[in-house]
Amino acid sequence: MPLRLRRSQNYTVARVEKRVPMEVGVRISGHVDLPGIETTFTENVSSNGARIVTSRRWRPNDRMTLATLTGSFHSIARVAYCESIPSAGYAVGIQFLEPDGAWVIANLPAAELQPA
Repeated sequence: MPLRLRRSQNYTVARVEKRVPMEVGVRISGHVDLPGIETTFTENVSSNGARIVTSRRWRPNDRMTLATLTGSFHSIARVAYCESIPSAGYAVGIQFLEPDGAWVIANLPAAELQPA
């Protein structure tokens, strides 16, 4: 008897907080296959993460170290997703796991986190 597999469903999880379009210079490291430090920038930020542009393809749940080029912020971060950007590399969504220092956007009260 043949095994029948159900087609996987796409689930959408609503973002809890707003993203703010903002370019912030950052250094990232920790890629398993391509070690070294990459200097890049964010496309948007929130108090708990960011979307960064990178030349390296990352896998969901990979860990990276991120530090701002100016200021004192650094964090271990989890890769939430990695999308190809034609002629530009990859867009990687990250979640801060161990933030330390002053990030460009502070934690906002719950009333301000609701999308407009």
